Amino acid sequence: MNNKKGIAILGSTGSIGTQALEVINEYPELFDLQVITANKNADLLIAQAIQFQPNTVVIADETLYEKVMLALEEHDIHVYTGSQALEQVVASNDVHTVLTAMVGYAGLKPTLAAIYAKKTIALANKETLVVAGELITKEAQKYGVNIYPVDSEHSAIFQCLVGEFENKIEKIYLTASGGPFRGYSKEQLSKVTKAQALKHPNWEMGAKITIDSASLMNKGLEVIEAKWLFNLTPDQIDVIVHPQSIVHSLVQFEDGSMKAQMGLPDMKLPIQYAFTYPKRIKTSFPRFNFLDYPNLTFEKADVKTFKNLALAYQAMEMGGTAACALNAGNEVAVDAFLKEEISFLQIFDINEETLKGVPVILQPDLEAYIETDKKARQFALNFIAQLNQQ
Repeated sequence: MNNKKGIAILGSTGSIGTQALEVINEYPELFDLQVITANKNADLLIAQAIQFQPNTVVIADETLYEKVMLALEEHDIHVYTGSQALEQVVASNDVHTVLTAMVGYAGLKPTLAAIYAKKTIALANKETLVVAGELITKEAQKYGVNIYPVDSEHSAIFQCLVGEFENKIEKIYLTASGGPFRGYSKEQLSKVTKAQALKHPNWEMGAKITIDSASLMNKGLEVIEAKWLFNLTPDQIDVIVHPQSIVHSLVQFEDGSMKAQMGLPDMKLPIQYAFTYPKRIKTSFPRFNFLDYPNLTFEKADVKTFKNLALAYQAMEMGGTAACALNAGNEVAVDAFLKEEISFLQIFDINEETLKGVPVILQPDLEAYIETDKKARQFALNFIAQLNQQ
């Protein structure tokens, strides 16, 4: 009898996906890789499929289907394509846990499909909760599905809460490295380049999340994600800049006591914890040494210069589809910045205008989220076109 846990990785070619495969490779006796998917990175997907021999592979981009299918023809691997295939493969009986590691809004529908199939969710796609937190948490509750966070900060909060579920949270502190531009003025930010923005001081991540980290939007998205994961109000969530990235986040309880989760910056640990919870299993990861870090420092986040964090709190207060619109505007803005069509500071302006300009639906269903996402993207694209005409 096979007691291994069947794993599906949505987004296996990204930063989280590749590290999850390293975890699976380390413990072949515990995990059985069933599904891997990618959007466009066909070459890496093919290499992963040949190495790990999953049951199923999905390439979302339909123009790459033939390439992947022909490359895997001699292997006993099912190959599918298209966005609907992503939603269908998570329902397989052999899948126990679905790691949602896709980037951005694209993760929403497959995550919902996994919930409806009653799979355990290891959530690395924070945008799913940012865009439709109300819907996701409601459906997860209805279908009895556990969502285990993979983001290092939310995993830290989750780990601090183990054994504390009866105890009321007074406040949580999400730590932020501050990114490569910590301490920069607006004038300095106006001159930063794409290459500078892609150099994160502590973490190895994909391009989108690295830019979000530099603009503090990543922290804003994490604040919104924390609200839904831990059932908190905006005033119970604080952000503290901690440049060393050793304290991954903290929980303060009603009695004033605080718990923190600490360790070296390594995403494999939260990935593994989401796969093995409630057990911890022995790892060969490097160990933290206090003497290597004699000074751990903390400072206030600069929300005046880095407006994105303030905009995330604003979207939470507005409720409904506001965060969905903000996320869509930001995805368009970051894409334009990576294509060098706009400046770094203009990301903030696009996000602010999108949040202001797209009508909020206060009690949304899935269609309302989809519609808002479309409208917000169009709004942001139009705004960028105006900027470029000036």
